[in-house]
Amino acid sequence: MLTIGKCLNALSGQSPEFSGPIVTGARVDSRKILPGNIFVAMSGEKTDGHLYVENAFRNGAVAALIDHDIEPGYQIIDLTGSSIIPNTIDFLSPICIKTGDSIQALQTIAKSWRNQLTVDVVGITGSVGKSTTKELTADVLQSQFVTLKNPGNLNNEIGLPLTLLELTEEHQVAVLEMGLYVQGDLKFLCDIASPRIGVITNIGTVHAERAGSQEAIAAGKAELVQSLPAAPQGVAILNYDDPLVYPMAELTKAHVFYYGLSSKADLWADQIEGMGLEGIRFRLHHKNDVLHLRVPQIGRHSVHTVLRAVSVGLVFNLSWNEIIHNLQTSKNQIRLNTVYSSKGSLILDDTYNASPESTLAALNLLHELEGRKIAILGDMKELGPYEKQGHEKVGLRAADVCETLITYGELSAMIAGAALQAGMSGRHIHHFSDMDELIAFVNEMSTGKEVILVKGSNSLKMDRIVSALENAQ
Repeated sequence: MLTIGKCLNALSGQSPEFSGPIVTGARVDSRKILPGNIFVAMSGEKTDGHLYVENAFRNGAVAALIDHDIEPGYQIIDLTGSSIIPNTIDFLSPICIKTGDSIQALQTIAKSWRNQLTVDVVGITGSVGKSTTKELTADVLQSQFVTLKNPGNLNNEIGLPLTLLELTEEHQVAVLEMGLYVQGDLKFLCDIASPRIGVITNIGTVHAERAGSQEAIAAGKAELVQSLPAAPQGVAILNYDDPLVYPMAELTKAHVFYYGLSSKADLWADQIEGMGLEGIRFRLHHKNDVLHLRVPQIGRHSVHTVLRAVSVGLVFNLSWNEIIHNLQTSKNQIRLNTVYSSKGSLILDDTYNASPESTLAALNLLHELEGRKIAILGDMKELGPYEKQGHEKVGLRAADVCETLITYGELSAMIAGAALQAGMSGRHIHHFSDMDELIAFVNEMSTGKEVILVKGSNSLKMDRIVSALENAQ
């Protein structure tokens, strides 16, 4: 079990003569501290976590990682120099462990703890579909293995170490989503987590503003497969259908397992049929096995998510019966909620975030559903050099799918313009820069027989549109 003594050993290289209290995890928010947690005090732009050390201890923290002096009254173990860990520590009193960098200290402890465990780590990255793949993969594995996954999207240099500190000796598998903003991020995360299996979903344009071109994004994502151990232990699960993912096989010493819609892949699907909100039906192929599946994941694009989760299940030698049962009983869906407006229209709430790839997938789902189709689409942020191309591509598809297109924000005017150029009547395209006006317009024109997709970047807060339509008088 992880203890304060092991944490101090990881940070100092010294072996304390004590184990100290058991550590049950770590938090960066003092309000979310649970008994046995370590509080990581971060110095941020808006506030300084060191101001909340007292609150963390009040909520049950056993220690705090700090990187500068705080108000006196706490027992401080200073590791910023060559200090020796004292032989006696009062564990009944608050303990602050001072290092030069509290986040780096968190990462060091997490790496040390992970390396003391025999857990199998599955790393998942890609531009779109990381979270849904993580959730479904964990569902496939957890009935046969004690499995941990990142909560929410804790997939960066802070969230991933926090997740690793939730591991215990009982865990057999950790399914970890890994995010990337710039090259080097994945290599850094892999150094901490040491994945044995790596899954690449796809290479899109999200975060291109920071990462650069799609080729630069691909190079960054490839750091996952480059970090895997050599075959037969390491396994790289790659998307055969993505021209930027397929070549990553040349960059890894791990065994390569392809999934996709081509019969040349190791695991592939055909005869895909979308059944709206009832899920999808398709035929699955692996070696000499052919299976007909119906699963609750919605949208034809979800077949790739299913293929990834099945690929991991096969790597772990699960039987078809186990894999299929776990798929069909999964409660996890794409980040899309369905609610009804006060008039009775079905609303597809996909307001968590937006990229060209995920918006096209949402439009494809809208196309599968019965009813008059309305798409309310907002700006897609952080596309960098792909900003114009991405918005216009969405506009072209919207023109094919929607009876009415409503756009919101500055960048989304490019969606409206592309739809108009594609032949959609200007009478059915409406652009708004004011959310209240947009909501009033939709309420007035709605009859209660529509299917309404609402999607845009999280910063636009388009969930307020959903809430307003749902609760309109």
